[in-house]
Amino acid sequence: MAIRPPILRAGDTVGIVTLGSPRDAETINARIQFLENMGFRVVVGEYVYSSMGYVAATPQQRAADLMRMFENPEVRAIIPVRGGSGVADILEYLNYTIINQNPKILTGYSDITVLLNVLYILADLITFHSLLLLDFRPSTPAYNFDQFFAATSTLIVPRQLNNPPGIPLLSRVPGNVTGEIVGGNLTSFMDTLGTPFEIDTRGKILFIEETHEAASRVYRFITHLIRAGKIDDCAGIIMGECSNCELAYGKSYEDLITEVMVPLGKPLMTNLTSGHGYYKMAIPIGAVANLNTYDNTLTVLETTVSPV
Repeated sequence: MAIRPPILRAGDTVGIVTLGSPRDAETINARIQFLENMGFRVVVGEYVYSSMGYVAATPQQRAADLMRMFENPEVRAIIPVRGGSGVADILEYLNYTIINQNPKILTGYSDITVLLNVLYILADLITFHSLLLLDFRPSTPAYNFDQFFAATSTLIVPRQLNNPPGIPLLSRVPGNVTGEIVGGNLTSFMDTLGTPFEIDTRGKILFIEETHEAASRVYRFITHLIRAGKIDDCAGIIMGECSNCELAYGKSYEDLITEVMVPLGKPLMTNLTSGHGYYKMAIPIGAVANLNTYDNTLTVLETTVSPV
């Protein structure tokens, strides 16, 4: 069982970091104000407002910001501003022993996917494929906040993960499997293959979501996963949306599911609202879950935060 970070409560301190691409100060400050209006205290990393083009700051600087948040005893949750590009740059500069000894809630999606999975693998920490700082704004659906706080601020177990009303989960290949959930944004965790930070799918439930990629590129990524043995190794597969993904050669993301994923024969559930989509289910990376495509359920079987 992976380490569960301490529960997030009203009035707690959250740390803000920019670990990938930069964002303008006006947007960052508006989102911080929203968090403060929710009752949280906020600590801002040294390089949150920095910009070096593709990334906010050097890998060492971004990694140092993250480590300071893990080492700060006042901080209970760490919320990256955004994903973008370059999060993998910081991995070699992190101290995974210190992170293991100072567990905190870490949330995000997009390129933060890389960090979520590596902290589970190397620091044995449950992380959360859920909201970024950019999502803390009035226009975010209540469902997204409900999901985030159900995962980080309650001890409910077992906890069934459901899409918003009217958006059904779709069971495509029958099966009933239990394992830790890994994965997230496909483009991001694909970058770890062949590196010391490679995603581990052995006996795991593999979660996949994508955005702004042509169906042909998603096909390329999926076939790479197959050749790398990551599909053979996994126990089952959950596929989220491919938001704003274009047709390619007359084929769609749905065609890819039907023609490539279903024939693999792994228990498969699709249409999960997550990540880059409008609705964002909170997926605890590293937590034990049950995927039952006979009764069309996805259930987290352990608490994802500790009461301490």
